[in-house]
Amino acid sequence: MAQQKRLFLLDAYALIFRGYYAFIKNPRINSKGLDTSAIMGFMNSLLDVIKRENPDHLAVCFDQGGSVDRTEMFEAYKANRDETPEAIKVAVPYIKELLKAMHIPIMVKEGFEADDVIGTLAKQAENQGYQTFMVTPDKDFAQLVSDNIFMYRPKNGGGYDVWGIPEVQEQFGVERPEQVIDFLGMKGDAVDNIPGLPGVGDKTAKKFLAEFGSMEGLLANIDKLKGKMKEKVEANAELGLLSKKLARIMLDVPVEFDETDFEMSEPDIEAVKTIFMDLEFRRLMENFIKTFTKEGEALAMEPTQSNKAPTKAPQTAGAGQFSLFDTGGNTTSTIAHSGRLTYEVVQHFYQHVDTPVALKLFIKSVMKQKSVCFDTETTSIDPLKAQLVGIAFSWEAGKGFYIPFPENQEKAQELIELLRPFFEDESIEKIGQNLKYDIKVLAKYNITVKGKLFDTMLAHYLINPDMRHNMDVLAETYLNYTPISIETLIGKKGKNQLSMRQVSLDKQTEYATEDADITLQLKEHFEKELGEANTQTLFDDIEVPLLKVLAKMELEGINLDKPFLEKLSHELDNDIKNLEQEIYTEAGEEFNIASPKQLGIVLFEKMKLIDKPKKTKTGQYSTSEDVLSYLAKDHKIIQNILDYRGLTKLKSTYVDALPIQVDPTSNRVHTDYMQTVAATGRLSSNNPNLQNIPIRTERGREVRKAFIPRNVDYTLLAADYSQIELRIIAALSEEDHMINAFKHGEDIHASTAAKVFNVPIEEVTREQRSNAKTVNFGIIYGVSAFGLSNQTDLSRSEAKELIDTYYTTYPKLKDYIGKQVDFARENGYVQTVLGRRRYLKDINSRNAVVRGAAERNAVNAPIQGSAADIIKIAMINIDKKLTEGNYKTKMLLQVHDELVFDAYKPELEKVKAMIKTEMEGAYKLAVPLDVEIGMGDNWLEAH
Repeated sequence: MAQQKRLFLLDAYALIFRGYYAFIKNPRINSKGLDTSAIMGFMNSLLDVIKRENPDHLAVCFDQGGSVDRTEMFEAYKANRDETPEAIKVAVPYIKELLKAMHIPIMVKEGFEADDVIGTLAKQAENQGYQTFMVTPDKDFAQLVSDNIFMYRPKNGGGYDVWGIPEVQEQFGVERPEQVIDFLGMKGDAVDNIPGLPGVGDKTAKKFLAEFGSMEGLLANIDKLKGKMKEKVEANAELGLLSKKLARIMLDVPVEFDETDFEMSEPDIEAVKTIFMDLEFRRLMENFIKTFTKEGEALAMEPTQSNKAPTKAPQTAGAGQFSLFDTGGNTTSTIAHSGRLTYEVVQHFYQHVDTPVALKLFIKSVMKQKSVCFDTETTSIDPLKAQLVGIAFSWEAGKGFYIPFPENQEKAQELIELLRPFFEDESIEKIGQNLKYDIKVLAKYNITVKGKLFDTMLAHYLINPDMRHNMDVLAETYLNYTPISIETLIGKKGKNQLSMRQVSLDKQTEYATEDADITLQLKEHFEKELGEANTQTLFDDIEVPLLKVLAKMELEGINLDKPFLEKLSHELDNDIKNLEQEIYTEAGEEFNIASPKQLGIVLFEKMKLIDKPKKTKTGQYSTSEDVLSYLAKDHKIIQNILDYRGLTKLKSTYVDALPIQVDPTSNRVHTDYMQTVAATGRLSSNNPNLQNIPIRTERGREVRKAFIPRNVDYTLLAADYSQIELRIIAALSEEDHMINAFKHGEDIHASTAAKVFNVPIEEVTREQRSNAKTVNFGIIYGVSAFGLSNQTDLSRSEAKELIDTYYTTYPKLKDYIGKQVDFARENGYVQTVLGRRRYLKDINSRNAVVRGAAERNAVNAPIQGSAADIIKIAMINIDKKLTEGNYKTKMLLQVHDELVFDAYKPELEKVKAMIKTEMEGAYKLAVPLDVEIGMGDNWLEAH
């Protein structure tokens, strides 16, 4: 009997994304500046399947244009997806060329997802007697599994799992694979934005399926449910049925399985090699040759570096016996950790300190050190809620100590008091990863961390701002070592996740001390690299001092007027309803305003607002903000739609969300400032994000009214740099006309308009000033004639003429822009006035779009980054003055170029003058810095 033929169908984008993120910690960039991570990751997967399985038939399936049917059913389907990374967009054409050269069929159908193409082909092949293996990490495919259709799921760390019917039954708790559709419909899918039934997760969905068999069975038996679950299911029955439809993989896509077309054939070796050489894939080319040629069969007999076992541990790890004392517990072991490419065996010696004698000896020893790494283990990732579980210490590679803390807070306080001399000793350098968190936790125990600080996360941010900075990534990248995962101790996120207190002392010791040990070793690497990149001063004088300032601000928080927001929420409800009615009246019918499809049909088919409306790739009318903004000035309904969108977002994101984020203990809002997110050096605000509150609309500005002083003895004070980015670009470009305008206190936009339009400054019209303002700010971001035309009433030709005139008027500015791009091309980076670097790996890319974006960054990164550096200096200096003067006034917020203070009224005149002096004197430029100060009973009044 002939062996059953096998078909392998690869889910292209799932494997491309998986490959890209596998290298995200250490991206593969070739000498041309191209990020080849996604291409390499996908090709590794493809060749691995071919080598392992030697398939008879194979095809690769792509998405194109998304799922039209699902988007029509539910306009928010996959609406929460992030923009596809540029490296993946660039990778896809290369991958398709490689597949063509390998003579592997590419299956794609406009308006359908790869899931549906694979599902349709799998069922067709099954009907023709094939076994089909769906190569994808996506669990949704489990619904298609049958006696002859299998999932072939790549595993982390290499290899594959094959899921047949028994594996699907075990994974999902179902009797039949098709019940996976009901399972997904019930629990929803955050990745695809499928809503599911509110309150139903994995466990509940499995329970419902066991009892009722399907979504329809559940909805037919709602009377058997109880309490809130019954109410939720009953109220969301239609949503559940819709979710099931969205989760179902389609099996009727107009594609055809032709076994002749899908048969594996010999690749065009030379064509593949040419592409690999262009991409600089030397090792992958060897792998390809081994897979497809006789030469490869001979080569395969020789061992390669990747499959040899390492002969020794990394030299950065310490080994040998080490002990301060004989009392107290200890854990000394040889630990094996599986890394991405290697398998390391690292001997270390970690001890826990849990007796009075041991603690006394430990304190005596730690106080003799010049530099010590410490790491807190706590009950929460929120420092305002966290309680100490333990603290790890290390001052020699491979060795360290762990001090467990009691749950009783009085006893915990007594223990931390014994460690106070260490934390408050100015002569001992303190090392840590994300020290701001540890400082905030210790502040709750009235401990101030003093002395020189070294934060490995901040150091790496200055060394490589575009990379991730978490410790696991840094350990793998710089130490070739994979630390113990926190999930192996406390489990995955969810209600069943343990607290660190529930973990055994030995495991706590191993995990926590390893973190301190690794961080100590990373410090040795980063100290050298900071020097090599000339960013040591920036680290020592700006980022590390700012860390302490931000910790104070975050602990302080800001007062929020919750009753005002509740009132504003009701007002917004009315505004939104009124706008809805206006839109319906103007349209002549009611429709779902939030549905792009319905909105497009109303505006462009029924109302026929323009002759040739823009369409998306899926063929429906584009109703994106940039499209509508262009039409808003001519059509009231479109302005109303934009207002409607703005108000609904404002209500959900801020007005209704902010009161929930008030800390119950302090009754204040405590944002978290992140120093290591924006590559330009700007701070980011999170939980809540106070930097994105809209200020261009009246309702948006009103949200600022909710931020109020501490009490009647205080007022809010806002200090804002005036046009700081324009002042910086004037200074850096040495553009005389702009410098003189700033020095003489002229209105820079009126001054620019006077020169560009060749009129006296007093005769500049409002429209001329507005156009000049748009160019002044737009020039930093590389505004084009098309972009300027869209932002003004100018035609495309008028906009081009204005830009040309602008550059003629400001020749040094144009020259500066050219020099910045040239410097970036030659050096691979640009830098701020303080030497902060922004690396631009795409500056020499052959892709014009990618290269253009890098060129714009070459110009604006030094401007934005210098502004960020200057306000950071001001914050550090102001904090120092407030501390030295023992002022009651507190610095609360930093929002772009603005600082907000809780100003104590009796101190007002003194602090007002001090703040203005420190901000304007933070950095000397060729033009003066100007700061505007306002005060009020809320942030809006102060601003």
